Amino acid sequence: MAPAWHSMIYHEILIHSQAMDKLLLRRGFASSSRSLHKTVDKKAAAAKKYHGDNVKYGSLSRAQRAFLDRVVRVDQAGELGADYIYFGQYTVLASKYPHLKPVLQHMWDQEIHHHNTFNKLQTERRVRPSLLTPLWKAGAFGIGVSTALIGKEAAMACTVAVETVIGGHYNQQLRVLMNQFNDVPVYDKETGEKLKEADLPRDVATSSELRELKSLISQFRDDELEHLDTAIEHDAEKAVPYLLLTEVIKLVCRGAIWTAERV
Repeated sequence: MAPAWHSMIYHEILIHSQAMDKLLLRRGFASSSRSLHKTVDKKAAAAKKYHGDNVKYGSLSRAQRAFLDRVVRVDQAGELGADYIYFGQYTVLASKYPHLKPVLQHMWDQEIHHHNTFNKLQTERRVRPSLLTPLWKAGAFGIGVSTALIGKEAAMACTVAVETVIGGHYNQQLRVLMNQFNDVPVYDKETGEKLKEADLPRDVATSSELRELKSLISQFRDDELEHLDTAIEHDAEKAVPYLLLTEVIKLVCRGAIWTAERV
């Protein structure tokens, strides 16, 4: 049998070993925790470091540039058309139905703003206008006048048809801008280093040009859908024949969009 003092020494060693294990475990955990915090801090610092003035954006692909040119061309033509449709409707209805005058004026003013905005974008980006611009003016004014002559309900049904097509068209453009422009590289302006998306705040990961275009299209889309709601509130669905009238105008609008994108 081992002497009693052997057991005491063994017990002391065991206690000391367990204490050391706990100490090392605590130190290891603390070290790992510090390392984790440092990693998080670095990411946070990187995200806060970059802003619009110290980054530069890579070039768009040829297909992306062509898409943006088509967006400006067709949207300018579309807003021109909407401007002239409301011009035609206002010309006929404003004096005949005084209570509709402020409603028509409000919608027309918004379309004028949309039209002027895309005129400016077209000039800034040097995008050629649609070659059929005179046709869009004459055709749109004719649609506005003719539907207004049928009656105020027909004019409002025309608005429902036009704004339904334009609202859907704007939604499609937004989907493309959000899904097919995410691969544009971003670089540190000083070092030229390509930056990871995780290191960038959300408002810096995309160029101001694309952000502003998406915001603009989104706002104009909402305006168009507001016009649609206004038209329904003012008896658009009482037009005779409502379904035939709206479907024909939608078909004309879709054809005009397809053509304006290409010609």
